[in-house]
Formats: sequence, structure tokens, C-alpha cells
Amino acid sequence: MNRKEKILEILKEKKEISVKELSRIFNVSEMTIYRDIRELEKEGEIKRKHGAVLLNEKENTESLLVDTCPICDKPITRAYPYRITVENYKVIEACCEHCGFLLHSKYEDKKVSAITYDFITENPISAINAWYVVGSSAVACCSPSVIPFASKSDAEKFQKGFGGEVMDFINAYNTIVNNMNISIKSCCQPQSVSFKIDEMKKG
Repeated sequence: MNRKEKILEILKEKKEISVKELSRIFNVSEMTIYRDIRELEKEGEIKRKHGAVLLNEKENTESLLVDTCPICDKPITRAYPYRITVENYKVIEACCEHCGFLLHSKYEDKKVSAITYDFITENPISAINAWYVVGSSAVACCSPSVIPFASKSDAEKFQKGFGGEVMDFINAYNTIVNNMNISIKSCCQPQSVSFKIDEMKKG
């Protein structure tokens, strides 16, 4: 029985478990466990919620595939997708951070806020304050992959295992939109505060 099969067996018994605990059980690094988890997620066997790993019950799978990404038309399967709020009332979700960045360009003349979720803990974080690993070998959804972290140190640890570049919001954004001069008014800041991409570049 390989490690992925053992993880599934553990989940059948314990219902949910943390990556850190799995790392201790198998005596391997957390990044090694993340590789297994990512593969099991792609296979539809498990899901993650608030930092814990759970079995993905089959009856829940269909409900996760109802909505599609407005950018690439892929099903939104993540429990906590990239989310923007336009003018404080219109909430739009994207399948991943890659498409989430592209969503911003559609609302450049509107007040927009955005949240994403830390890859490790799945806790909500400000999209503009997050750190991103762009172009890693762990393609979570669309390519180049954009994987968010609350802390730069966690992003750097992930980079060591999966490659890619560690970037702040503005650099990750520019990479995905091919350095186009796009302005957006607000992202995870008080709604009275706005910014432009060009102004952030100067900072």
C-alpha cells in the first residue's frame, strides 16, 4: 500500500487530519504530504477545509461542480475560490488566483475588493497582502499556476519544493496580465481607498 492509499485509510478512520499530523505519521516533510494531497484532490478523493484534510464524499462532488469560472469556463471545484466583490454588492468567484487576477481587469472602473485563501491553512486572506508562488510545478488549476500564502516564508518553503517565483500581489498580477497597464480601484482595502497598478509600481 503506497502513502496515498494509507492517507485514505487514515481518513476513513479519523474523518479528518492535518497535514502536520500526516507529516509526523509518515516521517516525511509537509511539502511531501502536500504533493500527495494535491494528487488526491485532483483525483477527487479528498478535500481540504480550514487546514484539515477530509474525504470528499461523492454526494458533495456534484454540488461543487455547479458553477463555472467566468474567465476560463472550468468548473469551480474549490471550497474557497478566489472571490472579488464589485461595488460592495456583486460577488464573483474565479476557479483560481490566475483567473481571479484576470477578473480584476473586467472591473477596472469599479470599486473592487478581493480575498483569497492561504494554500496551507485555507484561512481567508487579503488578496493584495498575500504572497504568491507563480509558475510552480504544482499546477493547481490554470497555467501558469498562482498559489497564495499568508506569509512570505511559507511561500518560499513551497517554492523550494515546487519551483516557481515568489511574488507580492503587484508582481504576480503583472505577470498574469502580461504587464499590461491595467488599473483597478480597490482590492482588500477600505472601500474609500483606491489604487492604480501604475501607482503601485512606482511604490
